[in-house]
Amino acid sequence: MRPRTERVMTMLKPLATEQRNDRTMHLDQMKVEDLLHVMNDEDHSVPLAIKRQIPVITEVVKQTIASFQRGGRLIYIGAGTSGRLGVMDAAECVTTFGVPPDRVMGIIAGGDAALAGVVEYVEDQKETGRDDLREIRLQSSDIVIGIAASGRTPYVMGALEYAQDVGATTIAFSCNTHAALSQLADLKIEVETGPEVLTGSTRLKAGTAQKLVLNMISTASMVGLGKVYENLMVDVQPMNEKLKLRARRIIAEATGVGEEEAGMYFEQAHGQVKVAIVMILTGVSYPDAIARLDRADGFVRDAL
Repeated sequence: MRPRTERVMTMLKPLATEQRNDRTMHLDQMKVEDLLHVMNDEDHSVPLAIKRQIPVITEVVKQTIASFQRGGRLIYIGAGTSGRLGVMDAAECVTTFGVPPDRVMGIIAGGDAALAGVVEYVEDQKETGRDDLREIRLQSSDIVIGIAASGRTPYVMGALEYAQDVGATTIAFSCNTHAALSQLADLKIEVETGPEVLTGSTRLKAGTAQKLVLNMISTASMVGLGKVYENLMVDVQPMNEKLKLRARRIIAEATGVGEEEAGMYFEQAHGQVKVAIVMILTGVSYPDAIARLDRADGFVRDAL
């Protein structure tokens, strides 16, 4: 049997994300401004690569909405940069869209310790990926998005195998085509970002692609769940002074009232932006606004 290091190098060799970039062969000799121009030029290719995947991302969003509607959860799982990006997107859904933290979850190989550093070899263990999904009691109603730039991280592959066993909806998200991970999922997102400016550093173009796609999935899904009115985040959770000010401004923008009046309704609605908007635009009481939103499944436009 070949030594572990040799086996890993053999696996990585064909991956576009591991190839050397012809434009940066003299990266160490470049002037700073020239280096930054090259990085910027390379980054421009990322949105174009994502654009080619919009049809499948559309289906992922539809499946995510369906999962929520049947009481399921959106679960991101990954290792290293991929895992950190999933954890970040999940965390930001809580304040931006008022989603409980147990409905959108980010799981990273190695747990909290891996958010700030490297946890040795944990991404190489398939069983750990399975164990982490067992620990959260994965259900068939859930949707699991496995994120791996290489498309072959064992931890993520183990997680998707387990998710398939449970009957959850599975999505493979990688930055290489024909990824091994894609064979383990109901849908595959393969954003081919190509060789990095710094060879193999997938926190660069691949990480940018992952961030952009996760933004698309979570934002579009929340729009589809009634978390947005016009282009306003009407389920924002006012957990600090900045967010309270933003909530009042949203109410004012949505209704045309002044910020002082918006603040008054914000208090009357017990800090619920949606309710305040419905109260102002329909002239109904707090209980009636709640009832209208309940009947409209939380969609402000329908409640009006």
